[in-house]
Amino acid sequence: MTLHSLPPTQPNQPKTTTETRYMSKILNFLVVLYIKGGVLPWFLAIAVLGFGLSSEYFLSQTNLMGIAMHATYLILVAMAQMLVMLTAGLDLSVGVMIAMTSVTSSLTMGAMWSGHGSGWEAVLIGSVVGLCSCAGIGLVNGIGVAWFRVPPFIMTFGMSSVVLGLALSLTSGIPIYGMPPSFANIFGYGTWFDIPVPILVTLPCIGLMYIFLNWTRIGRYIYAIGGNLRAAQLSGINTKFCLIIAYTVASLFTGIAALLITARLETGESNLGASYPLLSIAACAIGGVSLQGGVGKLSNVVLGAAFLILIQNGMNLMRINSYYQMVVIGALLITAIIAEHLRQRLLKTYVTVAKSK
Repeated sequence: MTLHSLPPTQPNQPKTTTETRYMSKILNFLVVLYIKGGVLPWFLAIAVLGFGLSSEYFLSQTNLMGIAMHATYLILVAMAQMLVMLTAGLDLSVGVMIAMTSVTSSLTMGAMWSGHGSGWEAVLIGSVVGLCSCAGIGLVNGIGVAWFRVPPFIMTFGMSSVVLGLALSLTSGIPIYGMPPSFANIFGYGTWFDIPVPILVTLPCIGLMYIFLNWTRIGRYIYAIGGNLRAAQLSGINTKFCLIIAYTVASLFTGIAALLITARLETGESNLGASYPLLSIAACAIGGVSLQGGVGKLSNVVLGAAFLILIQNGMNLMRINSYYQMVVIGALLITAIIAEHLRQRLLKTYVTVAKSK
């Protein structure tokens, strides 16, 4: 055998094969991470990295605490929206719930406070009146959806118009002042051990929602109703009662957010909450809550709400116009829904392959 007849040597072939294996393992790991974790971890990583590099103030303790404090309002509303979305519905009335709670609570506080003293009686009664008005809206929504079978989109959209008209008629579009200063000093700007009071109010609410969804029978029924309404009915679940409870409990959490926002602004206004329907739906969609119902984790929704506030904060630091910020939020919502559909398809393929093995 001559030299020219020897087979050509391929010194780089083993290295190429090894690199291919490593790349394949990394790609598989990323796909599995995407399937199990959803799109939210990717959004968070890109946002933190991008804004952290663009502004040295973004990752400061002061800014992060501010993000956490402002995220509390959206977290509460997003948890309420999640509760409705788990039943395969949508609540477009969360914005006017905030407005009506703000108006009724501030009117009551202003009427009851004499102008002297702390005014805690006025704060307590005004808060109860605001929460009751908000719960009443949720109760009407639940009855309309459960008993009269009005589609959730139409029911909550119609209630938005009704409640907004009532709020405007009560105030004539004029902000309401005269609330006790203790209300804003404690629930708007107060701190305890250097932690803002709104955060301290929101943390127990997250715990209560977690217990409600995961440790109570009604919480499990809500998941079952969203997964398959007919099957839930055939299994003996009182679906009408559970739907009414879901909408009412959701309105109570929205009312708590409304009280905190009112305390922060130190005024009651009938135009509060206009952006919260879109933001709450976006937080749930980014957090992996299915629009078809029955799928969603509370922890992801909380992170999704915090992510949206983080995005707004980062864009403000970069001095991006507020109109373009609306474009970004809408684009994120569309991207999150598309990514969730893709994740569900990949998840089915992943489960099928795992079973075949």
